[in-house]
Amino acid sequence: MVFTIAGCATTTTGQGQRPSGPLPPSTRPAYNLTGYSPAFKDGYIDGCETAKKTSYGLKNERRFAADSQYRMGWNDGFSVCRGKP
Repeated sequence: MVFTIAGCATTTTGQGQRPSGPLPPSTRPAYNLTGYSPAFKDGYIDGCETAKKTSYGLKNERRFAADSQYRMGWNDGFSVCRGKP
């Protein structure tokens, strides 16, 4: 019986906080970005989620500085999702 109760125990460490680093593909928000490069897609999702201030918002500074496709995607996603007037 002790094992049954212990098996039901859960831990709550950092609930509601985004883990550091890239998210697994299965947990990322989905956008229809067919035809764009993977780097652009990653940047767009990160930029859009940052503009919407969700827990998935992220700006990978190293990648933003080094990868023009990621940077372009991040900027586009941020601008579109921010709702620029």
